[in-house]
Formats: sequence, C-alpha cells, structure tokens
Amino acid sequence: MSVTRRTLLTTAAGAAVAVSASTSTTASSTTFDVSDQASVTRTLRQAADYAVAKLRAVAPGVTAFPTGTKFEKWAYSQNGDWVGGFWPGQLWLAYLHSGDEQFKTLALASADKLAPRQFDTGTHDLGFLFYPSWVTAWRLTGDEKWKAGAIQAAASLIKRYNPAGKFIRAWGALTDPKDAGRVIMDTMMNLDLLAFATKQTGDRQYLDIAIAHAKTAQNNFVRPDGSTPHVFDFDPVTGAPIGPNTVQGYSPTSCWSRGQAWGVYGFTTIYRRTGDKEFLTTARRLADYALSKLTPDNVPVWDYLAPQAPNDVKDASAGVIMACGLLDLAEQTHRTQYRDSALRILAATSQTCLTTKSTRAEASVARCTRNRPAEDGVEISLPYADYYLLEGVLRVLDRAKVDRAVDLSSL
Repeated sequence: MSVTRRTLLTTAAGAAVAVSASTSTTASSTTFDVSDQASVTRTLRQAADYAVAKLRAVAPGVTAFPTGTKFEKWAYSQNGDWVGGFWPGQLWLAYLHSGDEQFKTLALASADKLAPRQFDTGTHDLGFLFYPSWVTAWRLTGDEKWKAGAIQAAASLIKRYNPAGKFIRAWGALTDPKDAGRVIMDTMMNLDLLAFATKQTGDRQYLDIAIAHAKTAQNNFVRPDGSTPHVFDFDPVTGAPIGPNTVQGYSPTSCWSRGQAWGVYGFTTIYRRTGDKEFLTTARRLADYALSKLTPDNVPVWDYLAPQAPNDVKDASAGVIMACGLLDLAEQTHRTQYRDSALRILAATSQTCLTTKSTRAEASVARCTRNRPAEDGVEISLPYADYYLLEGVLRVLDRAKVDRAVDLSSL
C-alpha cells in the first residue's frame, strides 16, 4: 500500500469511508451472478478492504470492547460482556488480510483485557469470548499463555453442565435458581472451545460435554420443518424437557434468524470435530429452512416467523453468520448450492449493508438487530456482524488465512 493511500486511511473514520466508498449501499443484490467469479471476488475484496480500512481508522482509539452502536458510534463494555472476543477477533482477521503489524499489536492488547473472564463461571459465552481472541492468538503467535487461558475458560464453561438434562445452562450464576434449566441455541457456538480443550489436553470430558449438549439441542430445538426456537427450558433437577420459549425471537413458536444462523454454523462445526453425521444432517435441515425463508435481497429478516415477516426489520448479522456456516456446510457436503447461497448473502451484505456513505460510522456493517422484542438495538451495527463479515469474505478469498485463525480442519 502506498504511503499516500495509507495516510488517507489512517486520518479518520470518515476518511476511511471516503477512500472505500465504491461499494454502493443501495445497489440491489437480487441479480448477483455467483457464477461470475471475477465479480464475486471484486465485490468481496472491496468489502474486506473497506472493513480493514475502517478498523485502521477506528481501532487505535478503542480501549474497551464495542457492544453496538448508538447513532453510528460504538458503545463499550469494560469487561467484554458476551461480545468481547469479536473485537480482537476482527483485528486478527484484519492482520491476516492486510499483513499490517499494527492490527496484531492491537489484537494482543485487546485480548489481554479479557484475562479475568477465563475464570467466569456465570456465563455460557466463554466460547464467544475466548475462541476468536485467545485461541486465535495462540494459533498465530504460539505463545502458550493464550492456550492456557483458553483451556481455563473451557474448564469454567463445563461447570455449567447439567448432567441430569445433558445441557449447558445459558444464563445466571451457578447458585441462582432463576434460569437454571434454560438453554439457548447460541450455545452451539460455544462448544468449539470445548473441542479445542480436549484436543490440547487429551481430556475427553470437554468434548463429551459438547457432544452431549449438541445432542440435547438437536433432539429438542429442531422442529419437523427445520426451524428452531431461541430458547428451550428444562427442569433443572430432573432434566426433563419443559418446552420452547424465547427472549430475542418473536415468540416460542417463531424462528429468530440469528439463532437459526448460530445453529447452522454450530452444528456444522461440531460435525467437523466429531464426524457424527447426525449433526451434519441437522445443520442441513436448519440451513434449508433458513434459505427457504430468505427474501430476494438476501438479508435475513430478524425473525423468519414474526407476523410482519418478511416485511420487517432486518438483521444483517444473521446473514453473515449463516454465510460462514454455509461455506463450511458446502465443504462438508460437497453441495455447491450452499456455497452459492453464502456468496449471495455476502455480496448482498457488501452491496446494501455497509456503512460506506456515512462519515460518522465506526462500524462496517449496518442493518443489524440485537433484541427486537426489547427494542434494544434495532437496525444498528454490532461487533459480531463486522467479525463474521470478515470471516466469511476471507473464507472465500483466502480460506487458508481463516484456517490459520480458527482451525477449519475436519476429522
């Protein structure tokens, strides 16, 4: 990169936008031809370059963990909340894409701030917190500190396992009876931290718990048509199933699109770690359902079964998460339709959901919805959308780089 161009990209967030504004925020993606490889590559490379330029402009001034935007500016958590791993995670991906050592330095400093959370037994989100930050740090630096911390986080996570119901409790302190039997689809994405711990230590208990939880989710969440609720409740003492529920979806009988995306990605990943074909079948069922509900603009509605769907607010984060899962699913099943769908989603996000026309925006991806029922963050930017956009795009442009970061290997 030339000195002149680099200077433009580092002066301010607005400058980063100005340099990379070739990606239209209004173009329709309905006619995007995924067979035109040159066009696909160009569109996705522009998106990745834009995201990296945005990070180069914004990241040096970030001292905590972005949680979402308010009027296009990041709001922060000091301890990372549940999203803390995505900020260092996207810095790592920016480092791999650009080769800029500044991103590596910033990623290490950000990840280090999560250190106290490795002992946190009060949340199921330790995979979200430690996989894209500490596991990736270990994979890219070889420093044993990061591996040890990730394994400790896994040890904290398995304390939330309920052997009676064979599930990992989602929310609440271990001593708090409230939500003691509550399981959510999101936890599927935290299981790979347990697979990592087993691989590194040789201790099967981590992976065995991950498998048990995944089977419980598979048996209770997935409806005959392949849709899922956000929540499923169990009796915490006996482990007996009580029934579906929701927090972020429209209702217990609806299908929250981001939860469905977590399921597509999570079940595909646990298949890669185990070779259990039932997990692959489940991932396909969830993917097929979500794709059947995707509108021609290729940006998911926040809940596929909300009364106003598909004419309701969008959640671009659900799209980019699902795109990553679909690319993985395509590799595992050798079915090109999943890859083609992922490319359409990533292209649509790149063409219609980026913040390229704003000089205020500190994030890359707009049109994300955090919690519609609570009116909390409706069509804003979210750190996991920025992370999974980069992951998805780099899976297409240079899969080996993503493999270096998060381990895309199979048994």
